[in-house]
Amino acid sequence: MGLPIIGPVVELLGKVIDKFPDPKMKAEALQQLKELEQSGELAIIAGQVEINKIEAASPNMFIAGWRPFFGWVLGLGIAMVLLVNPILVWKTQREGPKMPTEIILTLGAGMIGLRSWEKGRGVEGNH
Repeated sequence: MGLPIIGPVVELLGKVIDKFPDPKMKAEALQQLKELEQSGELAIIAGQVEINKIEAASPNMFIAGWRPFFGWVLGLGIAMVLLVNPILVWKTQREGPKMPTEIILTLGAGMIGLRSWEKGRGVEGNH
């Protein structure tokens, strides 16, 4: 069963690939796109996009609310790493708790980048 979104996705990606300045790179990208389409992986990706849209439109907090939940958790983690922990170390003159700083900051930056990308395209979710 084909998804109706695959045709527009292939067409859009083809237009993007056509703008590649290097002919060799353009040919490789077109070949990879064709392989994705033939192997069915493109259908899987398109299907996941549709599932994401349905989840985001859900009024149920447990379905559409997982992104805001992780946003708050990461926000609290970033606050702990950048604000609370340094103040505690400064005030107590003792080493603070070991925190997964790299993980928290990496995931937080990814969430912020995703939301900025959505806002730039006018995508509004359940806030």
